[in-house]
Amino acid sequence: MDGDVAVGVKRGSDELNMYSSSPSSLTANGSDSKKQRLEESPPSRVLHIRKLPNEVSETEVIALGLPFGKVTNILMLKGKNQAFLELGTEEAAITMVNYYTAVTPQVRNTPVFIQYSNHKELKTDSALNQRAQAVLQAVSAVQDGSSPSSDPGVLDLAPPPSPVLRIIIDNMFYPVTLDVLQQIFSKFGTVMKIITFTKNNQFQALLQFSDPVNAQQAKLSLDGQNIYNSCCTLRIDFSKLVNLNVKYNNDKSRDYTRPDLPTGDGETANKDHSLLGAISPLSAAAAAAAAAGRVALSGSGVSGVLLASNLNEEMVTPQSLFTLFGVYGDVQRVKILYNKKDSALIQLSDGNQAQLAMSHLNGQKVFGKVMRVTLSKHQTVALPREGLDDQLLTKDFSGSPLHRFKKPGSKNFQNIFPPSATLHLSNVRDGLGEDDLRLLFSNSGGTVKAFKFFQDRKMALIQMTSVEEAIQTLMDLHNYDMGGNHHLKVSFSKSTI
Repeated sequence: MDGDVAVGVKRGSDELNMYSSSPSSLTANGSDSKKQRLEESPPSRVLHIRKLPNEVSETEVIALGLPFGKVTNILMLKGKNQAFLELGTEEAAITMVNYYTAVTPQVRNTPVFIQYSNHKELKTDSALNQRAQAVLQAVSAVQDGSSPSSDPGVLDLAPPPSPVLRIIIDNMFYPVTLDVLQQIFSKFGTVMKIITFTKNNQFQALLQFSDPVNAQQAKLSLDGQNIYNSCCTLRIDFSKLVNLNVKYNNDKSRDYTRPDLPTGDGETANKDHSLLGAISPLSAAAAAAAAAGRVALSGSGVSGVLLASNLNEEMVTPQSLFTLFGVYGDVQRVKILYNKKDSALIQLSDGNQAQLAMSHLNGQKVFGKVMRVTLSKHQTVALPREGLDDQLLTKDFSGSPLHRFKKPGSKNFQNIFPPSATLHLSNVRDGLGEDDLRLLFSNSGGTVKAFKFFQDRKMALIQMTSVEEAIQTLMDLHNYDMGGNHHLKVSFSKSTI
């Protein structure tokens, strides 16, 4: 990976690696000597930020650095779409560069590039840089908790009215859970309490910091940011409340100062799917990214089509792939390749779902073979022409009633976990006992190690001997008709029995 491109480009996808394709795209002027010099810049508390979008504001650039510590100076080079940002300490700058090496930094949905500058500090001409200095002064005042003396027209920063923020999430195509919010906002201070709820069909939250100044910093830095690429936009205001009253600790509300609170009536039955640990339902990479309120899954501009290869061609069918990949997104079409039957194209609703499925399923053992999953160059999966028999290798699932994520805000969004040996069963028919379910899952070719009903006996956990067995039984038995119009729902669980 080339030195100055290590920030802002994830490995593994041609589309995402477009920035590292030629030396000329690596540097502002394309010269190799400059590239050499950039690679050799030792750590410095001054960072050089390039490829900023036009019309970017000082506040947006400062917001990149705020989660990592005090920002002490800024110099905008608007004509060149570049900026220099000085942090209070070298440690803060190193943390920031390391963080953005793993997670693409974005400003207005555009990837930007961050590297150490050759400058050890910024000397700025105050007359030329007056507006930037005023913004910086205002932000510092918020960080220090005093009221800013800068021109109030530059940034509206009255003393913070409350430690409680009201958060609304627009374009919520992906699950945002209480734990994801806690990770994002705790960058700015101690999060004490969170309550989540749905109002006017929108996911909302109230989040209380220990100090109003932290709430103001978080609002300044995160308002208008997307948690994931092109979706889940944060809209943040101060709440009229100054203190939250949390009765229960569960997946809807949490008081971090009182771990002794009960989970609430009926919640005990739902322990498997309430995020009681601080485990995010997203993959580790996504959780880390969510922690700074930046992009977690770079799904925009990425097609929703995956290529799965090294499949067991004797066993695999479009239906089994639909069920397995359907755990992570709504599969629209599946095509097993006519000339290469150990490979298949799987089209999901969008690039985010495709990336989520790829991150969880690549490298998993399916029907005895290690499956490889990569992003495909195709934008869609074509259906065979009328009257052409392709041996039922292509199937269109776009009208399927089995899509898990069609309904915005569906509970399924909160229950996305990596493949695991333990499966979560729901919609179990009345009168069905443990022996019936053990038999059903054993007949599917696996060995049941452990079983546990939830209190209402409509849900259960069942543990197979391996992840591979669990994947196979999920493909066989998800949507299994148990009679009386009861279709069994099967998903991966994060619990063990």
